[in-house]
Amino acid sequence: MALPRVIKSQPEARRPKNLSDGQRTYRKNEQTIVTHVVGAVPIINRLLTRMKLQEFLVKHLPADDNRTKVDTPRIVMLLLRNVLISREPMYGVAEWARNYGPELFDLWPDDLEALNDDRVGRSTEALCNALDSNLILDLVAYVVQEFGVSLTELHNDSTTVTFAGDYPHAQVEQTINGRTIPAITWGHNKDHRPDFKQLLYILTVSDDGGIPVYFQTASGNVTDDQTHQATWKILAELVKSPDFVYVADCKLATTENMNEIARQGGSFITVLPATRKEDTLFRQQLRERPESITWREIDRAVHEDGSVRELFHVYADEQLSKEGYRLLWFRSHSKEESDAATRARRMQRTIRALMDLRVRLNSPRTRYRKQDKVSSAVDEILNAHGARDFLRVHIEAREQETFRQQTRGRPTSKTKYTRQVQMRFDVSWEIDTQQLERAVAGDGVFPLITNLRDWEALDVLQAYKRQPIIEKRFSQFKTDFRVAPVFLKSVTRIVGLLTVYFFALLVQSLLERELRNAMAEQNLDSIPLYPEGRACKRPTTRQLLDVFEPIARHTIRQTRSDLFESFNTELAPIHHMLLKLLRVPTADYRD
Repeated sequence: MALPRVIKSQPEARRPKNLSDGQRTYRKNEQTIVTHVVGAVPIINRLLTRMKLQEFLVKHLPADDNRTKVDTPRIVMLLLRNVLISREPMYGVAEWARNYGPELFDLWPDDLEALNDDRVGRSTEALCNALDSNLILDLVAYVVQEFGVSLTELHNDSTTVTFAGDYPHAQVEQTINGRTIPAITWGHNKDHRPDFKQLLYILTVSDDGGIPVYFQTASGNVTDDQTHQATWKILAELVKSPDFVYVADCKLATTENMNEIARQGGSFITVLPATRKEDTLFRQQLRERPESITWREIDRAVHEDGSVRELFHVYADEQLSKEGYRLLWFRSHSKEESDAATRARRMQRTIRALMDLRVRLNSPRTRYRKQDKVSSAVDEILNAHGARDFLRVHIEAREQETFRQQTRGRPTSKTKYTRQVQMRFDVSWEIDTQQLERAVAGDGVFPLITNLRDWEALDVLQAYKRQPIIEKRFSQFKTDFRVAPVFLKSVTRIVGLLTVYFFALLVQSLLERELRNAMAEQNLDSIPLYPEGRACKRPTTRQLLDVFEPIARHTIRQTRSDLFESFNTELAPIHHMLLKLLRVPTADYRD
């Protein structure tokens, strides 16, 4: 798990009064030295200029009031840089920007005085209102053309954005300015926080570098299978053709979704859900007649020592789904081992929980006095650890009798006793070997369904194996940008902020793609980005930002005159290498 990034700036609430602008200020004799951070901002600015993001914002955002000192597009651009670099809260964006030279953000020093948290928040509201226009589609269409991004294969998935708070005014969808605003409510939380409300964040990326091409927000109780048809139509509009392969998880595999995409000339690859009859019949055949199934090897990967790292087989006899689409069954060597290990861990955790329950049942002060309460505890354990099918749990009841004097005092031969009977319970369990053998027969086996008639089984498999590229973007979404939990109260501001996060993912992925493509052109297998100059084969934007973080501009001012001298931190060889690979002139880092 990545450690949280240390924030070095000082938002206004933590910033001492009368502190000079700049991250560090030194005074000695008749001179004052002010240090402003430069970091990787010039690199980001070059990319943003190439993307023409500010021009698209000016075109699509609502016009500002004439009294507005800082226009909304520049505030959105500042907020975007903040999310990419530091992730300060809205009330600290202006103070964070003071640590940098204002010219890096196309701002005058006086402009920062107008950037309080409400002004930044209102800029996100304007961004939300601009989503009704073709802001995202126009921007992505230009970026795809400018950077040569391939859209032949698009991967879709969703995650949840978790919210802390009640949000009483956002429990149902609303229509504001003709736009449907999603509801913040409970649903299936993918952060495993059922106690928090949520929004659904739907993202689509290309297989070419994992570049985000579109995003949507939906109410927290919306399921993924309700979003695919609308998403596919928007992507077809972006590509200007249905000639692309749409890859998604098993929520796509409903008859309505697949038929609608196929009807409009589209192609898809997805996983057949385990609830489908085709899955049940095939796994039954695996258990009862395994000799009737012939597997054919289609892909193999080995370690340097020659041992098998991964091995894929496909069922030699292709099948059809009930809708008439190709149904391909695969067996993965690594997934087979993973399934077995996962099942073993679940059973071990279940047995440990049952042993703890047994200790509580045998305690003199146990609260489990009724069988239905014990049964509920057992069911809760089996459901929580997913081992119900493999363990047979028995609840044993027995009477425990005790005798108590009817009267006080020392007992004698004439003392009378009252017999009291209490029910005590115990649990025992045994492994259901028959069910276990059935589960082992299906280890590593998974079905893919597609309407691509001319693709080989290996092509379909490799396309689906690229699906985890979107999980990388979600990981950056939750770790690098720390998008959750969100504390904003206005839903429109939340949607606008999530749009800024989409821009941040777009910038981050483009930087990675540009750097890795340049390495490939220069025949560089790696660059020394890790500590101690160790080799890095797949550099990330986060590593790039960290390497350039020490770069600063130092200004020496004479106290009794207007004379000053300015110079930047000297660039190291790694900085020159990265600037050359990214085609950023070193002049951007000169005085």
